[in-house]
Amino acid sequence: MTEERITETRTPSGNTHTTHTVVTDDGHRSDGGARWGLLLLLAIAIIAAIVIFSQMSGAEVAKDNAVTDAANSVGDAAGEIGEAAQSAGDAVQESVAE
Repeated sequence: MTEERITETRTPSGNTHTTHTVVTDDGHRSDGGARWGLLLLLAIAIIAAIVIFSQMSGAEVAKDNAVTDAANSVGDAAGEIGEAAQSAGDAVQESVAE
Protein backbone atom coordinates (compact mmCIF):
# COMPACT_ATOMS: atom_id res chain seq x y z
CA MET A 1 0.00 0.00 0.00
CA THR A 2 1.36 3.42 -0.94
CA GLU A 3 0.22 6.66 0.61
CA GLU A 4 1.24 10.13 -0.54
CA ARG A 5 1.21 13.04 1.91
CA ILE A 6 1.69 16.66 0.92
CA THR A 7 2.06 19.21 3.74
CA GLU A 8 2.01 22.91 3.03
CA THR A 9 3.07 25.46 5.65
CA ARG A 10 3.20 29.25 5.46
CA THR A 11 5.54 31.39 7.44
CA PRO A 12 4.41 34.71 8.95
CA SER A 13 6.32 36.53 6.21
CA GLY A 14 4.16 34.79 3.54
CA ASN A 15 6.60 32.19 2.31
CA THR A 16 5.16 28.76 1.47
CA HIS A 17 7.00 25.54 2.20
CA THR A 18 5.73 22.24 0.77
CA THR A 19 6.77 18.85 2.09
CA HIS A 20 6.10 15.83 -0.08
CA THR A 21 6.15 12.43 1.73
CA VAL A 22 5.51 9.01 0.21
CA VAL A 23 4.84 6.13 2.62
CA THR A 24 5.14 2.65 1.16
CA ASP A 25 4.07 -0.45 3.05
CA ASP A 26 5.47 -3.48 1.26
CA GLY A 27 3.76 -6.00 3.54
CA HIS A 28 6.94 -7.35 5.11
CA ARG A 29 6.17 -6.28 8.61
CA SER A 30 7.45 -8.53 11.33
CA ASP A 31 4.54 -9.97 13.29
CA GLY A 32 6.58 -12.94 14.46
CA GLY A 33 4.97 -13.13 17.89
CA ALA A 34 1.50 -13.59 16.48
CA ARG A 35 2.75 -16.07 13.89
CA TRP A 36 4.51 -18.17 16.52
CA GLY A 37 1.43 -18.06 18.72
CA LEU A 38 -0.77 -19.34 15.90
CA LEU A 39 1.70 -22.10 15.05
CA LEU A 40 1.81 -23.16 18.69
CA LEU A 41 -1.99 -23.19 18.88
CA LEU A 42 -2.17 -25.26 15.69
CA ALA A 43 0.37 -27.76 17.05
CA ILE A 44 -1.60 -28.14 20.28
CA ALA A 45 -4.83 -28.69 18.32
CA ILE A 46 -3.19 -31.39 16.18
CA ILE A 47 -1.78 -33.19 19.22
CA ALA A 48 -5.17 -33.05 20.98
CA ALA A 49 -6.90 -34.47 17.89
CA ILE A 50 -4.42 -37.36 17.70
CA VAL A 51 -4.90 -38.18 21.39
CA ILE A 52 -8.69 -38.05 21.13
CA PHE A 53 -8.84 -40.22 18.02
CA SER A 54 -6.44 -42.77 19.46
CA GLN A 55 -8.56 -43.05 22.62
CA MET A 56 -11.71 -43.40 20.55
CA SER A 57 -10.21 -46.25 18.53
CA GLY A 58 -9.18 -47.96 21.77
CA ALA A 59 -12.74 -47.65 23.04
CA GLU A 60 -14.03 -49.19 19.80
CA VAL A 61 -11.69 -52.17 20.20
CA ALA A 62 -12.80 -52.64 23.82
CA LYS A 63 -16.45 -52.48 22.76
CA ASP A 64 -15.89 -55.00 19.97
CA ASN A 65 -14.12 -57.35 22.38
CA ALA A 66 -16.97 -57.05 24.88
CA VAL A 67 -19.54 -57.88 22.19
CA THR A 68 -17.47 -60.89 21.08
CA ASP A 69 -17.17 -62.14 24.66
CA ALA A 70 -20.91 -61.73 25.20
CA ALA A 71 -21.68 -63.62 21.99
CA ASN A 72 -19.35 -66.44 23.05
CA SER A 73 -21.06 -66.59 26.47
CA VAL A 74 -24.49 -66.79 24.82
CA GLY A 75 -23.21 -69.56 22.53
CA ASP A 76 -21.81 -71.50 25.49
CA ALA A 77 -25.08 -71.10 27.41
CA ALA A 78 -27.06 -72.30 24.40
CA GLY A 79 -24.82 -75.36 24.17
CA GLU A 80 -25.35 -76.13 27.86
CA ILE A 81 -29.13 -75.78 27.45
CA GLY A 82 -28.99 -78.15 24.48
CA GLU A 83 -27.04 -80.69 26.52
CA ALA A 84 -29.49 -80.36 29.44
CA ALA A 85 -32.46 -80.85 27.09
CA GLN A 86 -30.79 -83.92 25.59
CA SER A 87 -30.17 -85.36 29.06
CA ALA A 88 -33.77 -84.65 30.07
CA GLY A 89 -35.04 -86.31 26.88
CA ASP A 90 -32.88 -89.36 27.52
CA ALA A 91 -34.14 -89.58 31.10
CA VAL A 92 -37.77 -89.38 29.96
CA GLN A 93 -37.16 -92.04 27.33
CA GLU A 94 -35.54 -94.38 29.88
CA SER A 95 -38.43 -93.96 32.34
CA VAL A 96 -41.04 -94.61 29.59
CA ALA A 97 -39.15 -97.67 28.40
CA GLU A 98 -39.21 -99.28 31.87
